Amino acid sequence: MTWTIPNILTVLRLLAAPGVAIMFLYFTRPWADWFALILFVTASVTDWLDGYLARAWKQESKFGAMLDPIADKAMVVIALLVITGFSGMNPWILLPATVILFREVFVSGLREFLGNTAGLLKVTKLAKWKTTAQMVALSILFAQGMFEHFFAMQTIGMDPVIIDNILSGNEEDALGLWWKYQGMVGTWWGGVVCLWVAAVLTLMTGWEYFRKSLPYLRDEVQP
Repeated sequence: MTWTIPNILTVLRLLAAPGVAIMFLYFTRPWADWFALILFVTASVTDWLDGYLARAWKQESKFGAMLDPIADKAMVVIALLVITGFSGMNPWILLPATVILFREVFVSGLREFLGNTAGLLKVTKLAKWKTTAQMVALSILFAQGMFEHFFAMQTIGMDPVIIDNILSGNEEDALGLWWKYQGMVGTWWGGVVCLWVAAVLTLMTGWEYFRKSLPYLRDEVQP
């Protein structure tokens, strides 16, 4: 393969995927959340950038075409595992995450079974929107983890009545709890809604790929 800039960006995105999880092994929160968010967003931007540069510079290659969807899937799958873990297996996160993971495994297996005819399962425009929705949702949920950690740390041992009074504006908010709480709630629901949208798009693209592959899955009738 030729080490073009688009291919290098794709390889770096693939290497960044496990890096998101490693942040939580070597750094404490909220630093782990910050580093994971920066790494994930940067890698997500390269998903658009490497394709744009490859087309603009006429450097499209088989290696890049093969590795690009693998890097995308690795990023999404590992980020989903991390977020599902620190969300405490919350069903609002767990269910769409399960749908997304199931679809990725199903389509990957379908491509492997089809072998040389797997070219009919080309990436569609809807699939690109699906990937974008996944990455936006995961980025927002990483940001939610930061707000949640800051709010939780600054309210440890604080009387719940005092917290309620601060959030309602009846007491002075010296620690900035109000905006941290609003950020926590806003990013939570924003991330959850985007993740469910991504799950729906994921199901739609999975069904589309399955429908296209049906003629190749039928057994030949013996005369």
